[in-house]
Amino acid sequence: MYSLAVLTISDKGFKGERDDLSGKLIMEMLNQPDYNLVFHEIVPDDEKMIGDKLTIWADQFEVNLIITTGGTGLSPRDVTPEATSSIIERKVPGLVEAIRIESIKMSPTAMLSRSIAGIRNGSLIINLPGSPKAVRESINIIQGILPHALEMLSGTSGDHTNG
Repeated sequence: MYSLAVLTISDKGFKGERDDLSGKLIMEMLNQPDYNLVFHEIVPDDEKMIGDKLTIWADQFEVNLIITTGGTGLSPRDVTPEATSSIIERKVPGLVEAIRIESIKMSPTAMLSRSIAGIRNGSLIINLPGSPKAVRESINIIQGILPHALEMLSGTSGDHTNG
């Protein structure tokens, strides 16, 4: 079982002015025997707060999978990718590339997403857009590969000499 943390980035959600539908959807879709939700929080669109939360979850709590939702667009307040970039050690571009490629087929606006994915201290961090529709599509696209990615990060994946 892998630990899961969900971070919703939303000024209105943080103020209690909007229900966190996307964060709830992530938890619902990853609510299976493979994942144990350990954190779910809402922070405003503040680069330092986002980066600090991701760092604490990765370094102090060693959360296996951290998924963010929100703050990945073109608005001046959308700073989730910058916050994530500032704290990750290595990028994992294929995850968000796959999401963009498949999502563009459903909605051309998906090409405007600036989401990134990366690793910090063995934690896999993935930025998702803020809309529930985009979250559902994104999780559906990457859900099948997540266990293998987490196995690789934890060092428990099988030998790769067979192929």
